[in-house]
This record gives sequence, C-alpha cells and structure tokens, in this order.
Amino acid sequence: MTPDDDISDPDVERATDGGVSAGAVDERPSSETEFVDVFEEGDLDLRAGADNCYKCTTCDMSCPVAEVDEEFPGPKFQGPEQWRLKRKEDEDIDDSIMSCSNCMRCDSACPSGVPLSQMHNEARGEYVDEQMSTLSTEYWRNRILSNYRTSAAIASKVPRLANWAMNFGPARWLMERTLGVTKEREFPDFATETFREWWTERGGAAVENPDKRVAYFHGCYSNYNTPEVAKSMVRVFEQFGYEVMVPPQGCSGTPMFANGMLDDARRHAETNVAELAAAIDDGADIVASCTSCSLSLRQEYPELFDIDRIEDVAENTFEAMEYLRIYEDIEGELADAELGGEAFAYHGPCHARNQGLHRQAVELFDDVDGVLVEDVGDSCSGISGTYGWKEEKYEKSMTIGEEMFEHMDHAEGDVGMTECPTCAMQMEHGTGYEIRHPLELLDDALVR
Repeated sequence: MTPDDDISDPDVERATDGGVSAGAVDERPSSETEFVDVFEEGDLDLRAGADNCYKCTTCDMSCPVAEVDEEFPGPKFQGPEQWRLKRKEDEDIDDSIMSCSNCMRCDSACPSGVPLSQMHNEARGEYVDEQMSTLSTEYWRNRILSNYRTSAAIASKVPRLANWAMNFGPARWLMERTLGVTKEREFPDFATETFREWWTERGGAAVENPDKRVAYFHGCYSNYNTPEVAKSMVRVFEQFGYEVMVPPQGCSGTPMFANGMLDDARRHAETNVAELAAAIDDGADIVASCTSCSLSLRQEYPELFDIDRIEDVAENTFEAMEYLRIYEDIEGELADAELGGEAFAYHGPCHARNQGLHRQAVELFDDVDGVLVEDVGDSCSGISGTYGWKEEKYEKSMTIGEEMFEHMDHAEGDVGMTECPTCAMQMEHGTGYEIRHPLELLDDALVR
C-alpha cells in the first residue's frame, strides 16, 4: 500500500466476493439521484397495480369471454400487459379491448389486487377517443346502447307505440342490418307509468323520519321498464320506518364504461355525485336496487373520476338488501312470514359477486316458510349489459349463458330471480321463465 492509498476514503472499495476490484468507485445511487420513469403515467395512477401482477393467469381462467372466444387475449393482456405496452410511444390499444364485457370477474379472481377492470376501462376510453372512428357504425351503435337513458326517456313518452315499434319484426331486422343490434332479442317493454311519475303522483315519501333516511338511486331500468321493483324497494324500506328520498339522477354510467364512453359517463357522474352528496348532508345513506348501479357508485366512480365528494358517495353507497341486513333484523321479520309455496332459480350477478353479495338472496330467504331459493351456480349469465345486444357478440353471450340455462332447467322452480336487470333479460330469453327481483319477494312477505 502506498501513502496515497486512503482506506478511509468512502469512494474506495476493496475486492469482494462479488468481484468488484480494489479501487472501484461505488455507483450506488445517492439521495440526489434522479431515476428514469420508464412508464409515463396517464390520467390514472396504475403503475403500482401493474407491478402487482405476477402472471399467474388466474384472471384469464375466470374470464367468461376468453372461455368462448379463442381470439380474445384475456384480462391479463388487456390489463397490466397492455398498460405497459401503451406507455411506449406510437403503441396503439389493441382493438380486442372492445370484446371485454366488463363483467369484472377478473377483479374478484386476482390474488394480488391488480386493478384489472380499472385498467380495462381506461384502455377502452383511450381506444374510443383516439382510435375508433366517430363515423363508424360500431361507434354510433355503442353510443346509442350506452346512452339507454336517453332513448328510454323518449320511448316512455309513448310507451305503447314504442313497445310495438321496437319489437316489430322488420324494424328489428333493420336495426341489425344498419346498426348491428341483434334481431334475436326482444326489447323490454317500457312501463306505461315510470317510477318517477308514480313517485310524483303518490306525493313522494309516505314516511318522514330525519333519523332514518335513505336516498334511492333507482337507475334507468327500474324507472322506465320495471317500476314495480322500485315501488317494492320504497314500500319495504318504509315498512322499516325509513324516509325514502328520490333525488334527481342520471345513469350510473355502467353501460358507458363497458363501451369506452368515459366522457358521457363523467357527465352523468357529476350530476349523481352532486345530488347524492347533498342527500348525505341531509342525513341519508345511498341505496340502489341494481347491483351494477351500486358497484358503479362504489368502485368505478372513485377509480375513474376526480370529482368533489366522490369518495363520500362511494363510502355511503349500499345495495338495498345489503343495507337492510346490516341495519335491520330483516331475518327476524322474515321468520314469521309465510309465502305460498314458491320456488325460485336464483342467479347471482357478476357485479354482485364483486361486492360479496352474490349469495345474499339465498341466505336471506333460506328459512322462510313456503319459499325455496335455489342457487343456479356461479357462472356468468353472458349478456353483460350491452355486450349480448351486439349482433357479432350475441352467439358468444348465449354460449357463456349455457351453464346458467342448464342449471335453471334442472332447478325445482320455474321462476327466476336476480338483482340485475340485464341478467334478468338473459335468464328470460334463455329459459322463458318469469324473472323477479328479491325486493319484490320481500314486498310480498313483509308489506302486502
């Protein structure tokens, strides 16, 4: 060692088992080192979620679309892999993203918490905004299906004429040829009196109770097509002493998320958040009778939008039966109820599964005399909102639903039950069964 060798110099290292030669400079990063951001972020902070994926393919195994469509690459590619690809310059979103049905079963399946559906929603939105031609038939078909609330509001002004026209054979054929909306499905009837019309005619809430208030998010379908579900919800909650509020509201955005129409969804979300936050300030919790609506408010809104009070709305939203099971002794009330020997084939919607609610109807009615609610399995119904209404996806939706149809055929009852309106369409379409909502059964048992 020479006098110039200073073993105390922190920048000098001696030979190690790792092969660093004596005198090598330590290149470990200092506190002032600037790291390179390999994947630039978009509007959504998804880097951490993408890094959580360890490619186990559990999500792919749970995907009902991947099971029937050999060309669909599956949730793992559509989520973390495509997220990384689209961080690179000039890298387009793969058009297969439009084949994702947004059932969100991949979220439930993932063992490491990767926000798969959030990634899919962002990718769909980017694909529609930047790659899909606004002059294409697909774009306008998807936009019409996504904005069902707009067409339903128009049709409900002349419901009898609309019901005839929408199911007139040549009209359905024409819609398939021009827009790509399958002619194989019958359009649901529009009610002659919407729920909100009934609510106004009734004079609003029949119970005033500032200590027990709920704001009802009824959604589009219960307002325009199945107001009996919404009426049952009101009667059941009033039976438990709740003051029901029905604030102004838009669409939950669920069909818009599935079709990449995020700008449309945001406009509705801004209205919904403002109105529902005001109801929270008045002492109300938010309840929804559709599990897709409750999931949208609870999960997709805060994942996709930065709107004032959006977290308040998400944290105070419940599915209707879930809320009663938490805050009321509904099982005790049902213990004394008797119904007339009814048997139901129950399907738990995918969007109920994401909230841990896909067994609640079976559990709730298990001990009620005269009622049998039989779970028909955990398969997807296949319709996934607007997915099964598209001509090119109709056969796939029916193939996905085959397991559910078969289980329903072997169930003891010949009446179906579900909380999701589009699952109800698929169940009726595939089996011919009448379909009821669990809230209607609660209404029969506790109120009427």
